[in-house]
Amino acid sequence: YLQDASLAEANSFSPSMPTSPSSMINQYKFEDEPELKDLFITVDDPESHITAIETFITYRVVTKTSRSEFDSSEYEVRRRYQDFLWLKSKLEEAHPTLIIPPLPEKFIMKGMVERFNDEFIETRRKALHKFLNRIADHPTLTFNEDFKIFLTAQAWELSSHKKQGPGLLSRMGQTVRAVASSVRGGVKNRPEMFTEMNDYVETFSQKINVLDKIAHRIYKEEREYFNEMKEYGPIHTLWSASEEDIADSLKGVASCIDKCCKATEKRMTGLSENLLPIIHEYVLYSEILMGVLKRRDLIQGELDSKVDALASRRAEKDAITEEIGKLEDKVECANNALKADWERWKQNMQYDMRSAFTNVAENNLHYYEEVKCT
Repeated sequence: YLQDASLAEANSFSPSMPTSPSSMINQYKFEDEPELKDLFITVDDPESHITAIETFITYRVVTKTSRSEFDSSEYEVRRRYQDFLWLKSKLEEAHPTLIIPPLPEKFIMKGMVERFNDEFIETRRKALHKFLNRIADHPTLTFNEDFKIFLTAQAWELSSHKKQGPGLLSRMGQTVRAVASSVRGGVKNRPEMFTEMNDYVETFSQKINVLDKIAHRIYKEEREYFNEMKEYGPIHTLWSASEEDIADSLKGVASCIDKCCKATEKRMTGLSENLLPIIHEYVLYSEILMGVLKRRDLIQGELDSKVDALASRRAEKDAITEEIGKLEDKVECANNALKADWERWKQNMQYDMRSAFTNVAENNLHYYEEVKCT
C-alpha cells in the first residue's frame, strides 16, 4: 500500500548483506543509531491519583545528561498526560515549521482497551517514552527551553511556568486568521518542492489510514480465532474421557489446539505491541505533516499578499519592501527547517515501517513453526 508513496526507496540490498529478518533489523539499528548521545530519558512507574474532582495517572520521567546547560546530571520528575500536551503545544508554537512528534491520543486503540486498565497505561507509557526520546534525538527540538523545563522542573515550578504569558502562536492568532482567509484559494508562488511534499503527504495519509484499518481488522480476526480455539481444547479433553477407543487421538488434538492457541496469542501480542502502535503513530504523523505544511503556506501566503500590496500601493513601497524582505527571510528559514526535518522524518518512518513489518514476518515464521503438529 505504501509503494506509491516512495517507501520502497531503500529496498535494494547488497549480496553481502545478511538476509535473515533479525540480522537485517540489527543492521538497521546499527546504522541508524547516533554515535554520540548526551541525553537519555526514561518514562516509567505509572501511578494512579484519585481526587474529589478527577482520576489521573502520573509517570516518572528520569533524565540523565552530560550537557553543560543542565545544572545536574540526573533529574527525576513526575508528569501527567496534560503536561505532555502542554509541551507539544509549546514546541509547535516555537517551531511552527518543524515536524513535532505525535502524542498518543486521549483514548488510544478504541475498542481494544479500557481507560486506566493495565494494558492502556502500558501502551500510553511506551508512547510517551517514545515522544520524549523523539524530541531528545531531534537536532533542534532537543535544545528547546520548554523541553528542558519539562524534564527538570518540579511540579510547582512547571505549574508556575505554564501560567506565563501566551505563546507565539497565541499572540499571532489574529494575523494567522487574517492570512488564512487570503490563502484559501491556494498559494500562488509555492515552490515545487513543497507542492510535491503536499502530494506525498496526501498519498501517504490515504495509504497509512488504509493500513491502520487493515491492521486492526486482522487483529480483531486473530482475537476472534483465538477465543474460539480456547473453547475447543477443553472440549476435546472432556470428550476423550468418555471415548476410550479414541482417547489418545482426542488428547492429541487437544494438545495441538493448546499449542496453536499459545502461538496465536504470541502472534497477537506481536501485532499489538510492534505493528499497530507504529502504524497508528504514522497516522498521527500524517495529520501533523498536513498542519506543518499548512503553516508554511500561511507564511508564504502572507508574503504573497505583501507582494500584491506592493504592486497596488506604490505610496507605501518602502515600508512594504522592508516587510517583504523580512518575510522572504522568514519563508527561507521555514523552507530550510522543513526540508531538513522532512528528510529526517522520512528516514525515521521508513526505518520504523521496515522494523515493524520485519518483526511481524518473524512472528509469523515462529508461529507456523510452533503450530506444526506431528
